[in-house]
Amino acid sequence: MNVLILAAGYATRLHPLTLTYAKPLIEVAGKPMINWVLDNLAPIPDIETVYVVTNNKFANDFRVWAADYYGHHPRFKIKIVNDGSTSDQDKRGAIGDIHYVMEAEHLFGTDLIVVAGDNLFSQPVDGFAIAGAKAPATIAVYDVGDFELVKKYNSISVDASGRITHFVEKSPNPESTLTGIALYYYRKDVLPLIDLYIQEGNNPDQPGRLIEWLFTRIPVATWQVPGLWFDIGGKESLDEANEVFKQFAHDS
Repeated sequence: MNVLILAAGYATRLHPLTLTYAKPLIEVAGKPMINWVLDNLAPIPDIETVYVVTNNKFANDFRVWAADYYGHHPRFKIKIVNDGSTSDQDKRGAIGDIHYVMEAEHLFGTDLIVVAGDNLFSQPVDGFAIAGAKAPATIAVYDVGDFELVKKYNSISVDASGRITHFVEKSPNPESTLTGIALYYYRKDVLPLIDLYIQEGNNPDQPGRLIEWLFTRIPVATWQVPGLWFDIGGKESLDEANEVFKQFAHDS
């Protein structure tokens, strides 16, 4: 399988910090966010290549990061893919970037894990790959425990088997506090549907919209994230993450 890390956004809510620095490269508790992501994916045994899709503005910064990370963790190849965008106005969007990398790197022939580069996990998520191979598509879920907070993300419902029965992005009236996060497993037989999604002219941004479109067409399973999950939005959540993740930094 391959891994695709989404890192092409411009993180306008973190300006001015992200005017000159890519969000996933910002340190949390002593290491870049993207290191937290990759360190917790690294125990997955069958990763072939990790693709990091970024924009033209920060592509070289990610190449420098990749060389350093690989030098310390030479378990799999890391390839930086420049999506060609230069600002928030001409960005491809998260789903657009997934599709772009799939086509540019010819990734239709193997299973694909997609994850946002600013997703912080406190524990390894290697169990996600085991679960993901059992369904056409799988999304990691986390219970935020707050009906107001879940409005920022998406609201989902599942049946007894864990299959998604309801999915709405940024619902004003969520049915539960369970939310799907930006960690996805797409089996290779599902990847052509991502191409169809784009060809139909659907919204290319917000990766959850692809799941919202998919779950009515194919079974989409869920997998509960162990430990803590943290979404970095603005400076307040960045400061909070720095404090919360200090307790996990010794495991890096």
